[in-house]
Amino acid sequence: MKLLRTIALDPSDTFVFDVAAEPGEWAVSGAFRFCDRDPAMLTGKDRVAFRSGFLGVRSWGWSTLVQIVHATEDDRRTLVELLSTQLMERFGAPDLASARLAAEEEVAFAEQLCTHPVSTLVAVHRSAGDGEVRESFRRLRLREGQRHSKAFSFMEVEDDTEPDGHVNIADLSTEPERR
Repeated sequence: MKLLRTIALDPSDTFVFDVAAEPGEWAVSGAFRFCDRDPAMLTGKDRVAFRSGFLGVRSWGWSTLVQIVHATEDDRRTLVELLSTQLMERFGAPDLASARLAAEEEVAFAEQLCTHPVSTLVAVHRSAGDGEVRESFRRLRLREGQRHSKAFSFMEVEDDTEPDGHVNIADLSTEPERR
């Protein structure tokens, strides 16, 4: 079994997100954190989290990248229970059964992103339109014989679903020009 863990190749997450996830914590997509907000109205760090953040489940913080890692059934159960508790305490789930059901769905979705080899890095790009949130995921693979090191020292990019070829990381935190 494989799951997602946050990874920090440089300190950038600590200044692009209000709360950065701790490196090495279990992660899920986290798009549900924006279910009660209009993405078009998001600004600053909230906008960056919406567009490019994975949710670190323990810290409730954001990570730009996650890594596919081996996991056990116990790891998965622990993740579901932790996310269930967080959904009750931080997101107002009405009861533990409802929280656990939602957590199971989030973890199952995270598992679906883990079809690539262990150590593969994954990035997300979210957009909203016509009342829907769309997520596209990109995997980043190391070149043969290379190890993770600095943030921009990799690699080959393979788009898994509908790439947005106009993503500029520096522009993610800036506001669109209003006319």
